[in-house]
Amino acid sequence: MSDKNSNHSDGQSRREAGPCGDAAGTKNFFKVLNLRKSIGEQKILRGVDLNIRRGETMVVIGRSGEGKSVFLKHLIGLMKPDSGSIVVEGKEVVGLKERQLRAVRHKVGILFQDGALFDSMTVAENVAFPLMEAGVKDRTVLLERVGQALDKVELAAHMAKMPINISGGMRKRVALARAIIAEPQCILYDEPTSGLDPVVSESIDRLIRRMQKELCVTSLVVTHDMDSVFRIADRVAYLREGKIYFLGTPQELRNSKDRFVRSFVEGRQIEDED
Repeated sequence: MSDKNSNHSDGQSRREAGPCGDAAGTKNFFKVLNLRKSIGEQKILRGVDLNIRRGETMVVIGRSGEGKSVFLKHLIGLMKPDSGSIVVEGKEVVGLKERQLRAVRHKVGILFQDGALFDSMTVAENVAFPLMEAGVKDRTVLLERVGQALDKVELAAHMAKMPINISGGMRKRVALARAIIAEPQCILYDEPTSGLDPVVSESIDRLIRRMQKELCVTSLVVTHDMDSVFRIADRVAYLREGKIYFLGTPQELRNSKDRFVRSFVEGRQIEDED
C-alpha cells in the first residue's frame, strides 16, 4: 500500500493554486480510523483507515459490493458503524444524535448516483430545496441563489423545466447545483458518471474539477470509471476486502505492479482470485 505526499503529474493537469492557496491539503477534512460495518452476516467494512485532506479530490475505487457507497454514507451519518472513528473537521461524529449531525451535514453536499431529483418539482425548485429546508423563504434570495448555482453548472436557461424533460447528464448537473447551493465545504459524489456516455462523462469530470478549484471544496468521489479517476483525482484509495488496499497518486496507481491493483485498473479478472 502506498501513500506518498509528493506532488506529481500523470499527463493530466493537476490543481493549480487557486482560492485554496498553498494551504489546500495541509489539514484533514475527514479522518477515518478502523471503521467497521457488517450487514447481517456480511462484513462490509473491516477496518477502513483513510484521511481526506481539505481541498483535495479523493477518489475511492473498488469492485461492486466492496462497500464504497456504504463508506460514503457513514461519513455524514446516514449509516452507523459497528465500531471505529469518523472525525469531520476535528469533531468526532460517531455517536452523535440526529439533531447534532445537522451541523456536520450542513458542511457537506452530496450528489447521489441517480441524481435523486424530485420528479414533481422544476429544476429551479429542486435546486432551491436545501435552502427552503433550511428556512430561507425570501423568493428574491431563493431565485438569486438558484440562478447562481445553475449558472455554475451552465443550466441557468433550463430552470423552469421538469426533470423528465432534460437529459441524464443535465440531471446530474442539476443535482450538482443542488449540492453546492448551500455553499458546502465538501462534496460527496456517488458514481457521478454512471450511465452516461463518454462525452457527457468527461463534461461532468470537468465540472467536478472546476467546483474544486472555484469553490475550494474538498471532494470525495466514488466511481468505477477509470477514465474519470485519471482526470480528476489528486489521490486514489482502492477499497478491497473491506480495507484500503492501495492509497496513492494517480501516477502511482498507474505504475503499480501489484496484481490486484493492476487487474482492477486494466479491467481484467485474476484467475485464481476467490
